[in-house]
Amino acid sequence: MVERQLPVRLSPLEPEYHPGSHGNFEQGVDVILSETRPGSILQLAAWPGEEKRLMSAIYKVAGLALPDGAGGGVANGVRAAFGFAPGKFTVVDEAEGLAAAFSGVVTPDVGTVTDLSHGRTAIRIAGPKAEWVLAKFFAIDFALTAFPVGAGRSTTHHDVFAQIQRSGGDQFDIYVFRSFARSFWKALCHASEEVGYEVQ
Repeated sequence: MVERQLPVRLSPLEPEYHPGSHGNFEQGVDVILSETRPGSILQLAAWPGEEKRLMSAIYKVAGLALPDGAGGGVANGVRAAFGFAPGKFTVVDEAEGLAAAFSGVVTPDVGTVTDLSHGRTAIRIAGPKAEWVLAKFFAIDFALTAFPVGAGRSTTHHDVFAQIQRSGGDQFDIYVFRSFARSFWKALCHASEEVGYEVQ
């Protein structure tokens, strides 16, 4: 019997992904860049009036209790979720198969589940100058008081749609379309040069 092998997941960043220290790092590295490669990236959308039921489904399946309010979210290192528009949520898991788990819980009368795992690239920026570098791209207040841990924002940079979640005190996860990932990655590396950055 022949064993089935799963296809190898290729990164759109591969030709431009150069591990090591770059830029002005003589005084140290202030930014760390990496691709996180989660197994599942989903978009969940509730029909009008069904937001609470959808949030309850997110808790039931992923164990993530979302706070009320625009942009509210939670990240625990393995799974993360945040609201990015009224009744719309991004849910991420390190493991594959999260869409199937939601399909039995989010019924057609509650909303929809869209698996974006193969259509998005997840980029992480961390370090003491992460906010400073991101502020070059997005007109968002990245201060911890305005953008707390777990919270998410949806925005664009030169027509590149980006969803950003603060996953740690000085750490952000950015989800972009795979087709724009390499271009955005190169721009992010260039913007990090003056503070010194490391690709892991």
